[in-house]
Formats: sequence, structure tokens, C-alpha cells
Amino acid sequence: MSWVVAAATVMTLAGAAGVLRARIPVHAVLALVLNLVGLAALFIALDAEFMGLIQVIVYAGAVMVLFLFVISLLSARNTPLERRPSLLAGQEPLGVAVGALLVAALAGAIFGQPLPEPASIYPGFGTVKAFGAALFYEHVFVLQLAALLLFLAAVGVVVLLGRRGPGR
Repeated sequence: MSWVVAAATVMTLAGAAGVLRARIPVHAVLALVLNLVGLAALFIALDAEFMGLIQVIVYAGAVMVLFLFVISLLSARNTPLERRPSLLAGQEPLGVAVGALLVAALAGAIFGQPLPEPASIYPGFGTVKAFGAALFYEHVFVLQLAALLLFLAAVGVVVLLGRRGPGR
């Protein structure tokens, strides 16, 4: 494993841990940006430059700006979020132990076998042509389903905001 993949993995895991541990919503968004940049570096290490760039432009750029805008609209305070007491007394240490077991199992799976070369996964892997072909020929139903879901979510937001009305 190259040092780039190792650094990107550490950056991705640190960002994910930061999202989980952040008590201020803006800090959680910034940790998510770190996570997404690490994922983009992993895409680029797999010779999927297009996917890495899209990851940075769309998710780390546009979606995170949208999240920050929503947080500012909801008048996010700079005060930490309240922590609710957990249902079980040992819930947090148990979660840490289970997470450590999962990380150990993942590390054993990753380091136990050699990784395939990216070109052997799929011919033209990571190129714009292969991405477009997979999206519009192989997964066209899923693409249409995602578009319908986004449309219904937008209609739902309009309906929910319309019910409240001005000043309610």
C-alpha cells in the first residue's frame, strides 16, 4: 500500500470520527469536508480521476456549502449540542469496542490479500466514458428512481413549508 493511500485512509477516518464526535454543527460539516477530500484522494489513487474530481467539486464543494447555508438559516449557535444520557450505562464503551473489532476485521481483510490493479477491475475504469456508459445504460432505472426521489423530496419541502405559512 502506497503512502498516498495510507494518508488518504487516515484523513478519511479522521474526518468520519470528527463528524461523529463534533458537538458544534459547523465543526461537523468541516470534518465531513475532510472526509470527502480523503475519499477523493482514494478515488484518484485508484485511477478514477473523474470520480475524484466530481467528489471534490460536487460533494466537498456544493453540498457542503448548502449544508453550511442551512445551518446558518437555522440560526446555529456556537454552543455545543446537549448530550442526552444513554439508555444503557456501558453503551459508549461497548460502541468503541465494537468499532475497534470492525476496524480490526477490515484491516485483516485489506492486508490479508493483494489488491487488484484498477485496470483489471473494469476496462476503462474511472474514465468519463465508462462512468457515462454505466450510468445511462446499466443503471438507468436507478438513475430515474433517484431523480423521482429528489423530486418528491422537493415537493415535500414545499408542502411542509406551505402548511406553516407566514408567521406560524
